[in-house]
Amino acid sequence: MNDRPPIVDVRGLHVRFGEVEAVAGVDLVAYAGQSSALLGRNGAGKSTTMRVLAGVVPATAGTVVVAGHDVRHEPLMAKRAVGYCPDVGGLVPRATPWEHLQLTARLRRLRDWEDRARDLLERFELGDVAHRVTAGFSHGMGRRLSVVLAALHEPDVLLLDEPFDGVDPIGVEATLEVVSDARARGACVLVSTHLRELAVEACTTVSVLRGGSRVATMASTEMLGEEGARAYRGLLD
Repeated sequence: MNDRPPIVDVRGLHVRFGEVEAVAGVDLVAYAGQSSALLGRNGAGKSTTMRVLAGVVPATAGTVVVAGHDVRHEPLMAKRAVGYCPDVGGLVPRATPWEHLQLTARLRRLRDWEDRARDLLERFELGDVAHRVTAGFSHGMGRRLSVVLAALHEPDVLLLDEPFDGVDPIGVEATLEVVSDARARGACVLVSTHLRELAVEACTTVSVLRGGSRVATMASTEMLGEEGARAYRGLLD
């Protein structure tokens, strides 16, 4: 039992798009210094939940508090606390990675950010393409850059939506390092993925979503190996 207040506190979250209920009553808590995974098949409601936390999509019902700020009533304060890697898009095709970083730094009013930016680009093997427009980037390169942009300002809450999708082993390792570094400085990290093995490696707790609802939350160690695979399949059936 954690006696600290959660950094992310979601209660009774519902999100509807017309007649479609993408999220159907999700409850979720996440704490400083911990990494939590949202695990489930495509269409389970993971990305929609992350978009609500990032302030991109409004909740239809329920309460969402991020770093002490209600996302509905204090959207700007909540967004300031968040670094968000979306599942798709988010990059400007005619801009370079360095221009993306410059824009992020300007919007966040960051000072002395250049050394950290260079370090992140090198970690993700994007240093050689820092001044090349992103229009020609592969899907995996775009994913890596999105993680860099989310992590640049060392946010209190780091939201990584499908950061491993189409990413090579070097990018996976660099993303795991970013998660570990964020936890070490006391940030709260949420990772959404459909990849059970990487959810276990990246996170301390796992919440399984199915059909827009949370069906279980457990320590990531309970998802290890063949036994964990069987448990996961059982939760999805």
